[in-house]
Amino acid sequence: MGPHQLLRPLGEGGMGEVYLARSPGLRLLAVKVIRAEYAEDPQFQRRFRQEVEAARRVTGFHTPPVVDAEPRGRRPWMATSYLPAPDLGEVVLRFGTLGETGTRALGAALAEALAAIHAAGLVHRDLKPGNVLIARDGPRVIDFGISRAFDAAHLTRTGMVCGTPGYVAPERIVADSATTGAADVFSLGCLLVYALTSRTPFGDGEPAHVNRRVVYEEPDLSGVPASLLPLVASCLAKDPAQRPAVTAVLGALAPADPAALLSPWLVADLDARERQAEADRGAPQADPPALPVRTWQSLTRRGLLGLGVGVGAVAACSVGVPLLLERRTQAASNSATVGQASNPWGAAAKQPSPLPGGPAPV
Repeated sequence: MGPHQLLRPLGEGGMGEVYLARSPGLRLLAVKVIRAEYAEDPQFQRRFRQEVEAARRVTGFHTPPVVDAEPRGRRPWMATSYLPAPDLGEVVLRFGTLGETGTRALGAALAEALAAIHAAGLVHRDLKPGNVLIARDGPRVIDFGISRAFDAAHLTRTGMVCGTPGYVAPERIVADSATTGAADVFSLGCLLVYALTSRTPFGDGEPAHVNRRVVYEEPDLSGVPASLLPLVASCLAKDPAQRPAVTAVLGALAPADPAALLSPWLVADLDARERQAEADRGAPQADPPALPVRTWQSLTRRGLLGLGVGVGAVAACSVGVPLLLERRTQAASNSATVGQASNPWGAAAKQPSPLPGGPAPV
C-alpha cells in the first residue's frame, strides 16, 4: 500500500481489512484497506476523502495520528501509527473488569480523545470496546475518520445504521441524520458500564431487540458505583440535549491516573506484544499477504444494493440449500454403506436413521 510493506493481517471489519505494515523508515503502521465494493461507490470516495482530511487534523495524546492515506483509487487505504496493545474488550474478557479507579482513568482518556475528534469536525459514530486500545501509557481511540463515509455512502441507503448494537445512541437508530457529538457521549456511557460490569447497559441478543431497548427502555446500571452513577446515567439520557459535553465528562472524572489500568496481567501481555513488534520491525522482507478479491456480491452491488441483508439470504439459498438437498439424497441412497468407522460417537453409539430423500435441487 503506497510505500508501505504489508506484513500480516490484524483484523477484519465491515468496511475493510486491517494490516500490520512497515514504512520505509521501519515504523510500524496499522493500514485499513477499504473493501473494493465500497471503494467503487463515487459517494463513498468523496466522503472518504473528506473524512481522511479531517482525521489528519485530529491532534491529541489519546488518538493515534493518521500518518498516510490514499483515498482515491481502486483500494483506498488509511494508515495510522501502530500500537502493540489489546483492545478494551480483550482486556475485560481476559483480565476482568477495571474497577472504579481504572474506569475513571479510561473515561477521562476517552473524553479527551472525543474532544480532539469533535474539535476536528468529526463524530466517531462507532465507539465500542474493539475501538479502544489499552496501551502502556494510556488508552487510545482508533478507527475514527471512516465510519461516517461508510454510513453515508452505503448503509443509509438500505435503512441500516453503522455502529454496534448496544453502543449506538437512540437518536441514530430513529433518525440517523441527527447525529452529533452527543451520540459519542452516549457510547462513552455504555463503555463505562462495560468496563465496570463486563456487560452493556442494554443487554445482548438480537440486534433489533437491543436497539429497541436502547430507544424505549432504561439502562441497567446495577454494578455501577454510587460515585459514578449520576455521570453514567446522564451520558445515557435518551435526549441528546440532556447529555453532558465531553469536556464536562472529563472534568467529572479528572484527575485520573492511567497507571490504574495496568494490572500485572496486562503488563505481561504488553511486554509480549512489544517484543513481537520489535521482531516485526526487523523481520526480513517477504511477499505481502494477498488482499481479498472482489466477491460476486461486490460485482453486482449496484444492482442489489437495495436488497441490503437480503443479498446474503439469496446467496445462502442459492448455494447452501442445493448442496444440502444433494447430500440428503446421497445419504438416503448410500445409507447401507454407513459403518461404525465413520461414527464419531464410538462403536456403542446408536446409528442415526437415514435422512429422507429431498426434492431435486431447484
